[in-house]
Amino acid sequence: MLYGNIVSRSMKLTGAIYMKKMKGSGNYLKNQVRKNLAKAIACLLLFFLISSVLSIHVLLTLSFGIFEIAGFLISLVPLAAFYYFLRKYRIYGGGWEGEKRVIKLLGSKLSDDYVLLNDMYLRGGGGDIDHVILGPNGIFVLETKNWNGNISCNGDYWQRSGKQNFKASPSLQVKRNVATIRHILDSSQALRRLDIYIEGIVVFTNNYATLHLTNPTVAIVKLPQLPNQITTIRSLGKYSQEQLETIGKEILKQKR
Repeated sequence: MLYGNIVSRSMKLTGAIYMKKMKGSGNYLKNQVRKNLAKAIACLLLFFLISSVLSIHVLLTLSFGIFEIAGFLISLVPLAAFYYFLRKYRIYGGGWEGEKRVIKLLGSKLSDDYVLLNDMYLRGGGGDIDHVILGPNGIFVLETKNWNGNISCNGDYWQRSGKQNFKASPSLQVKRNVATIRHILDSSQALRRLDIYIEGIVVFTNNYATLHLTNPTVAIVKLPQLPNQITTIRSLGKYSQEQLETIGKEILKQKR
């Protein structure tokens, strides 16, 4: 039967048994979306409040001097902050939408031999890890991108159409995350002996993304290809549900 700290999603439907999701998975992107939306709304309300007070003052006094000019200039600060937080809200929102698509697809395509860890911010840096799949054939670390348009990858060098001075490298990011997971597992003597197979995968969730790949250093797939990419891997080891539970607990210990 399923172990205690795993939420079972193994309700049988037309004979299918669905992937499990481990308790303790994070909500980093979801929290960032809500936080930045709240900040954007607060800044917009503050802008309207300051502008309204100044406008009423000008109408009542029929004066527009240095004080009033300074007041209107100050009101631009929360307006600029509104656009800043609105931009962050859209960036995080796009990422969150992509992650939800991954969860929905894997939840319907992978069996309950697989366990899903979502959206974790681990100690030691490296940023947010979108998904970690624990399976009988290994561990799969996913870097999820909801980008659209033409996307080019040459080794670890990436370009996006219409984006100048583009410096992001999803392949380098997923390799850093793989190294982080590897370090966590190697720190456990019991898990180090298993020599666990770990693979990093960059997955694009946007239907309007066109990929141009040259000598990629990691697996790069579009969302419909992801379940097959995971299940067709044949690692040297086969890991039991008890071992996957231990692996998951060890990873979750490192959450911030």
